[in-house]
Amino acid sequence: MQGRISIRVTDGVADVKLTRSEKMNALDHGMFEALVEAGEKLKADRSVRVVVLSGEGRAFCAGLDMGNFSNMAEGSGGKAVPRDLIARTHGAANRPQYAVWVWRELPVPVIAAVHGVAFGGGFQLALGADIRYVAPDTRMSVMEIKWGLVPDMAGTQLMRHLAREDIVRELTYTGRVFTGQEAFAMGFATRVTDEPYGDAMTTAREIASKSPDAIRASKRILNSAVITQPVDGLTSEAAEQQVLIGSPNQVEAIMSNLEKRAPRYADPAA
Repeated sequence: MQGRISIRVTDGVADVKLTRSEKMNALDHGMFEALVEAGEKLKADRSVRVVVLSGEGRAFCAGLDMGNFSNMAEGSGGKAVPRDLIARTHGAANRPQYAVWVWRELPVPVIAAVHGVAFGGGFQLALGADIRYVAPDTRMSVMEIKWGLVPDMAGTQLMRHLAREDIVRELTYTGRVFTGQEAFAMGFATRVTDEPYGDAMTTAREIASKSPDAIRASKRILNSAVITQPVDGLTSEAAEQQVLIGSPNQVEAIMSNLEKRAPRYADPAA
């Protein structure tokens, strides 16, 4: 986790920070590994009663590191994107999905404190939390369509339980940027606040003061009530994404963005 994520546990509250601030906490191979490692470590720590997940610097998480899009255009996803996305390497999930899904699997509540930007995978990471406190001017986006991709870090399985289906579809099809205020109106933000981190810590301390057995039981119940058979949905995400990565139109999406020009997409084969 060195150089990517820090963890400090005080009185049952785990303060987890993405620390790649010079890159707006973008998701490279090291960040994916750190998210999984941090989640697994916290799973095993019985002293942890609640987690606050935040990002240092100007952003919560800017999404997939730009270098990985260049790799896709050259026919490789790079280390951050495994070649085989269909393989279930972490229970119901593949590795990129598990970087988000692990926070849902944590036996204790997770509060995401979101500011700056939460684009693409960064937005999906926030969705993996139980609760999201978001600054009003935060910019958020289901940005995968910009790069000719689909949301494939558990986003399709998480968004549909938070917002209306038509809203999820509009955001997924357009990739438009929306604010923290809009996120609250749509159902993605629990609370809009000028101090998302401070307020998240206040709520975390309140949760930590409650019976840890009851809190863990509550999360188990709520998880089972909201999401059933996640393996089917997560596998569907992965199957679609694996076909898209490196395909001609996905490469064109990348190149048109990198070259700052209008894309020239070919008609689909079928």
